[in-house]
Amino acid sequence: MSLSADPRWSEALVHLPDYLGNHVRVSVAALALGLLISLPLAIIARNRPVLRTALLGLASIVQTVPGLALLALFYPLLLALAALTAAWLGFSFSAFGFLPAVLALALYSMLPVLRNTITGLSGVDPAVLEAAQGVGMTPRQSLTMVELPLALPVIMAGIRTAAVWVIGTATLSTPIGQTSLGNYIFAGLQTQNWVFVLFGCFAAAVLALVVDQLLALIENGLRNRSRIRTALGGLGIAALIAATLVPAIARPHARYVVGAKTFTEQYVLSALIAQRLQAAGLSATTRAGLGSNVIFDALASGDIDVYIDYSGTLWANQFHHTDIKPRAELLGELKTTLAKQDITLFGELGFENAYALVMPRKRADQLGIHSIADLASRAPTMSIAGDYEFFSRPEWAGIQKAYGLTFRGQRQMQPDFMYAAVASGEVDVIAGYTSDGLIAKYDLVTLSDDRHAIPPYDAIVLLSPKRRDDEAFKAALRPLLGKIGIAEMREANLRASGNDASSSPDVVARWLWEKIGGKS
Repeated sequence: MSLSADPRWSEALVHLPDYLGNHVRVSVAALALGLLISLPLAIIARNRPVLRTALLGLASIVQTVPGLALLALFYPLLLALAALTAAWLGFSFSAFGFLPAVLALALYSMLPVLRNTITGLSGVDPAVLEAAQGVGMTPRQSLTMVELPLALPVIMAGIRTAAVWVIGTATLSTPIGQTSLGNYIFAGLQTQNWVFVLFGCFAAAVLALVVDQLLALIENGLRNRSRIRTALGGLGIAALIAATLVPAIARPHARYVVGAKTFTEQYVLSALIAQRLQAAGLSATTRAGLGSNVIFDALASGDIDVYIDYSGTLWANQFHHTDIKPRAELLGELKTTLAKQDITLFGELGFENAYALVMPRKRADQLGIHSIADLASRAPTMSIAGDYEFFSRPEWAGIQKAYGLTFRGQRQMQPDFMYAAVASGEVDVIAGYTSDGLIAKYDLVTLSDDRHAIPPYDAIVLLSPKRRDDEAFKAALRPLLGKIGIAEMREANLRASGNDASSSPDVVARWLWEKIGGKS
């Protein structure tokens, strides 16, 4: 099949106006804010060594913070600030998506602008400054008419660098709810849709090159005093922004927002919920790729309306319980705890997606390992891999405490890659998921947890406070409750982990509904 005939390319193009438009808007807003702060600070600090050193030092420290971490840190900070303004001033704002992304990216843009502006201004020949003073120029006139024009090439180089950094880093804003070209990359990695990954990377690279060349045109026009070139560069950037606004204006605003975490099953289930809402005549969209804590806070604050979580995750991670209770009792306590936060535990989907330690079946049989207790004596000679958060979760601490597990080494991996790694012998054990179809694909086996260190992980539907009494919304979701068995979910996850057009979450969600829609 040619690239042009592959439906995945068509699907990627369908999303382009939305993803690109949001990416441009957040990047431009962040760069503009960064310039608004950086340029005046650089001008003020140019002749003040202590202030200059402090500013460059702080900006350098910001650059050492990984982009994803910086973006994620702003969300809880803004959420707390929004709660304070609501309590003290009577108004609130959304701490989800655009605002934390803009603030974090603006910080990221500051170092090259500060450094290049200070360097450019400091590099002006002192003789030129003396001549400016000699003809009677005031300090402000000297700055605007002599220093800034001479320093302009160096300053523009910093702005161009900042623009490229911001556009690249903006792809990491997906986990905090900001739609961007990163949606292609995160979704593609989770579902092994390499067309999406390549498309997202290519689109971000092209956007960065286009913006860089338009800024270069403005720089060239200012340096050579060519109004035409300066105007063409400015018009190009304006046209790019305007072009991204048109789809957003034309597209009707979705009434309901469905959240999803960062793994394949969540992409499928969020697509299924959105399709059920649309089938009921309710407009819906999805916000996928959200972190575990971000998605819960987003639901509580009303930034999303519904998502699927797991009872064990809420019990251990969100509410920090260390005791393990029977399933019915745990669900009952969760429902009561959530209700105190005005969040509705609407019901269970019917399957459990628990953490489990997983090994190749052949190797487990050879070593006589069938349970985590059997593994304990062999673990010091073995390596284990988990997803990005597993080893910092309470469940891992609970397993270690219950069984005294100590491994030779532990590694963190993209979830789907873990299964191939353990199947090929790159690692000996992985922390997998019981509903994952890749367990069967690679002929792996889950080790029994005889001491019940791992809590139950029923998939449950959570509704935001503002949807508590929305009967039309509830009616659209009710046919899903109790209908998805572990076999159907494993098959759906296996289908979604393929690398062809039939593996897209939307297609798999439709297949899953066909499988469960007729259940009584």
